Amino acid sequence: MEQTLKKITVLVVDDSSVIRNIVKDALKDEIDIEVVGEAEDPIVARDLIKRLNPDVLTLDVEMPKMDGITFLGNLMRLRPMPVIMLSTLTTKGADITLEALEIGAVDFIAKPSVAELLATKNSFKETLVTKIKQAATIEQRNFKLSKVIASDSENKILPFKGLKRVDHLVAIGASTGGTEAIKKVLLNLPDNSPAIVITQHIPKSFSGRFADRLNSCCQITVQEAQHGQKIKVGHAYIAPGDMHLKVVRRGSGFFCTLEDSPEVSRHKPSVDVLFDSLIPFAENVQAILLTGMGRDGAKGMLNLKESGAKTIIQDKASSLIWGMPGKAYALNAQCEQISLANIASSIIDFASLNKAEMKKKNDEY
Repeated sequence: MEQTLKKITVLVVDDSSVIRNIVKDALKDEIDIEVVGEAEDPIVARDLIKRLNPDVLTLDVEMPKMDGITFLGNLMRLRPMPVIMLSTLTTKGADITLEALEIGAVDFIAKPSVAELLATKNSFKETLVTKIKQAATIEQRNFKLSKVIASDSENKILPFKGLKRVDHLVAIGASTGGTEAIKKVLLNLPDNSPAIVITQHIPKSFSGRFADRLNSCCQITVQEAQHGQKIKVGHAYIAPGDMHLKVVRRGSGFFCTLEDSPEVSRHKPSVDVLFDSLIPFAENVQAILLTGMGRDGAKGMLNLKESGAKTIIQDKASSLIWGMPGKAYALNAQCEQISLANIASSIIDFASLNKAEMKKKNDEY
């Protein structure tokens, strides 16, 4: 007897009937996804969740009767489930979305205007379908990564006597779940930690706000990267959401270079672009690939490993999505596979070695 296909059930929560119809229309032809209900406010949504038990929720953040953040907080406390935020690409939308990811939302997608939808309908549909399918695979224990970060007994500033080399760099790549994973790593680092360059898949209007939020809670200085900016110890530089970030060496210093070129690995910024730019001085690099959907960064990490870099992937158990780290693992691109909670200490331990010690350590992998 033919087995019935188990569909991913979705509840759409948005006060705009136009947006609800756009989401439903984007999903109507998917044979393995079914919209089982819609709600115009969180009060209706709460009852429908109890009755329909959906696999995934799409959620607007600005609604009547109860705002989306309050509703999301209650939901993550009482009935954790995969939630994808529909966000406006504004400063306010960025702050609310980043707060939602801290609370426990697994991902977000830009809410299209009608004009944008007419121009890029297939793009929105493909992105929404991909994110829903990925969200449905996430294990329940991972929905509240922010709670793990807040309660982790190891969430403290690590002791560090300082770099024994002036040319040591840390490069981090991440996507889905990465905003909170990056935050976890940076929160543990002291203000004299090695310089860090970061590519996180994030919209243009979000990257600056993301950097500001990290800067407000971390010991190190975190900022959105600027073209030509000198890279300094104790600083982290986040790629703008619409530009590739590369690192170039001039004399004894490293500098950020921003490049407005085509997408690589379907992304701009791309982790592969960042990692490949580090190959000329790979022996002084720690490259880290955190949680994320897709394969961006896997090939670049392998190139770095083969050029002498220390390469680390976040392990599956601590990853919201083990896509990018998993693809790197399949290529044997990593020197080590480490839990998120231990990545910061690994950075500091390796940064404490001099060049001879570091080369010896690299040769062991």
